[in-house]
Amino acid sequence: MKRKLTLLIVTVLVMLMSTGIALAQSNNQKDCTTIQSGEINYSDNHYLDTVHVGYDIFGYNYQAHMFKGSYANVYLGGNGYPPYNGDDEAYYQRLVEEGYADNETDAETMMDGKWYWSNRNIELKMKWNDPWISNKDCDGDGLLDRHYGHDSYIGSGAWLTNQMKGGDGKDKWTYFTKIVAVPKDATTDDGNWYTADGSEIGPVIWGQFVKVQTVESGYGATYVSPSGPGLGLYK
Repeated sequence: MKRKLTLLIVTVLVMLMSTGIALAQSNNQKDCTTIQSGEINYSDNHYLDTVHVGYDIFGYNYQAHMFKGSYANVYLGGNGYPPYNGDDEAYYQRLVEEGYADNETDAETMMDGKWYWSNRNIELKMKWNDPWISNKDCDGDGLLDRHYGHDSYIGSGAWLTNQMKGGDGKDKWTYFTKIVAVPKDATTDDGNWYTADGSEIGPVIWGQFVKVQTVESGYGATYVSPSGPGLGLYK
């Protein structure tokens, strides 16, 4: 009888704890600002002001965690420039009209100085999960959250996929890669991330991230992580 009573008390405590956690999560969600509210902004100096549902003029759909467009448009908006639509001459003229340059020659020179400009004709598709870039603002800074609840991306479980294609005719090519945030106990050595037990995760990229799979046209899978190429494996 005593054992049954103890088990009953433990069961009730577990239920109460689970309910408390669920209520806390629910309250946290209620405190989050959504894109639909019209109160979430782009970062300072961005070409746009307020984030809205659906694709923006650069190709970002933050509600759906997706991007589709010119490689250059990944960076142009954040650098304060208008989106590129595939016509170089028209773009340089637009930069002059909007006061970024005195003439089209200066505009061309200015853009040639941007590292990503040479990739403007590459078509890029990206998908990511909530820890990478959320579609909510839960920390109250007016921006979409990144690695919410974590000091950095390390250990956040964030992931991103990049799918690129470019070239014409026989020179057409495609490239696909999976990028994930490394776990907290990961270590680096000679340009690669490793798990705590020494298993290779993959090549270092952007400091806190690692490539776990790469697929290239004509070659197939050129890299597959020995620790596994799946998304969401590391937290």
